[in-house]
Amino acid sequence: MTRTLVVVGHGMVGHRLVETLRERDEANTWRIVVLGEEPRPAYDRVALSSYLDGKSAEDLSLTGQDVIDDPMVDLRLNAAVTGVDTGARTVTLADGESLTYDALVLATGSKPFVPPVPGHQLPGNFVYRTIEDLDAIRDSATEGADGVVIGGGLLGLEAANALRLLGMRPHVVEMAPRLMPLQVDEGGGQVLRGLVEELGLTIHAGAATQSIDGEDHVTGVTLADGTVIDTDLVVFSAGVRPRDELAEIAGVTRGERGGFLVDDACRTDVEGVWAIGECAAVDGRCYGLVAPGYTMAEGVAEQLLELGEGTFPGADMSTKLKLLGVDVASFGDAHGTTEGALEVVYANNAAGTYAKLVLSDDARVLLGGVLVGDASAYAVLRPLVDRELPAPPEQLLLPAGSGVDSGALPDDATVCSCNNVTKGQITCAIAEHGLADVAEVKSCTKAGTSCGSCVPMLKTLLNECGVVTSKALCEHFTQSRAELFEIVQATGVGSFSELITKHGSGRGCDICKPAVASILASLGNGHILEGEQAALQDTNDRFLANIQRNGTYSVVPRVPGGEITPEKLIVLGEVAKEFGLYTKITGGQRIDLFGARVEQLPEIWKRLVDAGFESGHAYGKALRTVKSCVGNDWCRYGVQDSVSMAIRLELRYRGLRSPHKLKSAVSGCARECAEARGKDFGVIATDKGWNLYVGGNGGFTPRHAELLAADLDDEQLIKLIDRFLMFYVRTADRLQRTSAWVESLEGGLEHLKEVIVEDSLGIAAELEAAMQRHVDTYSDEWAGVLSDPGKLSRFVSFVNAPDAPDPTIRFIEERGQIRPGPVSLPMPAFQSLNQEVHS
Repeated sequence: MTRTLVVVGHGMVGHRLVETLRERDEANTWRIVVLGEEPRPAYDRVALSSYLDGKSAEDLSLTGQDVIDDPMVDLRLNAAVTGVDTGARTVTLADGESLTYDALVLATGSKPFVPPVPGHQLPGNFVYRTIEDLDAIRDSATEGADGVVIGGGLLGLEAANALRLLGMRPHVVEMAPRLMPLQVDEGGGQVLRGLVEELGLTIHAGAATQSIDGEDHVTGVTLADGTVIDTDLVVFSAGVRPRDELAEIAGVTRGERGGFLVDDACRTDVEGVWAIGECAAVDGRCYGLVAPGYTMAEGVAEQLLELGEGTFPGADMSTKLKLLGVDVASFGDAHGTTEGALEVVYANNAAGTYAKLVLSDDARVLLGGVLVGDASAYAVLRPLVDRELPAPPEQLLLPAGSGVDSGALPDDATVCSCNNVTKGQITCAIAEHGLADVAEVKSCTKAGTSCGSCVPMLKTLLNECGVVTSKALCEHFTQSRAELFEIVQATGVGSFSELITKHGSGRGCDICKPAVASILASLGNGHILEGEQAALQDTNDRFLANIQRNGTYSVVPRVPGGEITPEKLIVLGEVAKEFGLYTKITGGQRIDLFGARVEQLPEIWKRLVDAGFESGHAYGKALRTVKSCVGNDWCRYGVQDSVSMAIRLELRYRGLRSPHKLKSAVSGCARECAEARGKDFGVIATDKGWNLYVGGNGGFTPRHAELLAADLDDEQLIKLIDRFLMFYVRTADRLQRTSAWVESLEGGLEHLKEVIVEDSLGIAAELEAAMQRHVDTYSDEWAGVLSDPGKLSRFVSFVNAPDAPDPTIRFIEERGQIRPGPVSLPMPAFQSLNQEVHS
């Protein structure tokens, strides 16, 4: 019999409960009613600041279409609960509706704490908790003005970064003597303060707020020491309090410091009622991190499905994050409160790094630690907490030692604390399921799918399990595609024959020949059908057109940005009529002409080239299209000229040969009509310029592009795309889409930002120059064939009868156009084994 679970609250933890229950409830024993008070479904509050850095609310959403379409899930938004009758097992909504439940889970989360200082209720005061809060802050922010954040903890620095992104000058007021007092010690706090002050923040540590000044609106903040900060915007980020308003209504006992009091199974003292996440006081203690909440959610799901006791084992309060671009991590007993604890500290003020290990009194067991400026050792150190050190502490801290091998971790060490996944679970999954890369490990175990801090360890564990991914391009080249690219570029090798003679073996194959051909084309080694290169190409590239199922080809001329004149439309129609071609408007805002025989291709191209068209490279691993919406020329919502930008990008990057096809789009506003987030590089207009997204694709495994940089002007945008594309062309594997490439990079998107935006490798100018060489040397491949009799001679169905068409090609008519007809091919006759064969 199906029972009803009511979940009050649809935040990150409530959503994890729904996800876990639906994944494990194979018999559909629970129908779930989710009551969300906010106007939107669950989203990633941990990444809330990215909303002001170019990400949309949809980007942050955790709720997929699978949940929305699930008949066993009834998700209700704007559904505030005002009453709970635990005797009748009903909940009452603000609109008066009453719902019956068999089990009730309270996942109401927390609310910001606003200290009752004078003036805290004036307009101009904000909190930092929801997307709506950030919308209000953005609407009130004044670029170039001072803004004040009350609270210098984790969320306070997030809020300060938000003001910085909005162009303000942030002041951070923290009552404790250092920033992030719960996570870092005095030494780490000093380093952190120096790093964030370099970024333009003004820090007031050890300072209390005396008042928020103003009569009808905030005009300033006065500190206890008499300091006055002139501002019209204040953000309170001074901690949170559990949302436990339903405790009295439901008859549930509160903890001493708030929250619904629960036992180690997250059960309240009322039968059939659980509480999870920040609102749950487990044995009297509330946990403000998402990882403990996830553990609670999974435990309650286990109980509801009668799969186990689902007890809460306690929380790993370790934290690793990047604040204002600064790495900060703390784990275990970071402050050395254990009796007899010893500390080992390494500080490099010149480099802006700080590291501390807290050890047991015999210096053998790791109790905790703090890392600021460089947290790369976190992935190895955190799982070692409460375990004997595998190496001297200085080896774990000093850069020269660069940590220890993952083999030092026992199997029961937790590698992913967000999802409670141990080393043993990961290594077993790798062995049992034959997992070959990080993406497969993440999909199978969920490790690395939340904060991502354990991803470097996942790569290490793959290596430890003997998963060695050969970098060899094929049996003829031991080098990877990226290494071959560097060889060709550095040595000036101009042909496949020369490359395989000097750096490979054998004669080559269908893998290495097209890959090398692409490299040569990327470096500007002439027309792809010139000389030896012609024989290296894939099937479509050999005839500069896409072969179809009946042996004919499609012709796709370039239509930059999807903009086309009536005259050119007429030409396309005339050509299609003259050659009897099928016409179809593509998803890339072009017109595809199908059904051309190979010997017709040059004739069709000539008509098109004479009319001002050129190859659209629909056949090649190159830039295909740059879609656009109509932008601010026509659309009342448009904020930038998306059509002009799309045309500019398409004309700049046309013909660029790459490891895989490239698609792009430009949307004129956040409504995203051009679907830029589904492209290899997508551009979305903002009031201040353009946001650049990278690494998206549609196809078999769709992936949203991620924000690389925000609010760029035209020239900044072009520079970053130049760098991104050339870095991809140089370093990606054969047939690796940008989405897989970004994920494969050590450090992922953050590393890509460092290389492309911050120029951490010092190669930005080189990448820009390489792209400019491509732009300067571009020539249309169709026109190159038409001007060369030697290349034209290739376009025949039969070499010994160049004027004869292929007789097997036939068409039938449907909906007023041609389509391929059935092809009758002679079938070989097989003789019985016992039939006598006469010669």
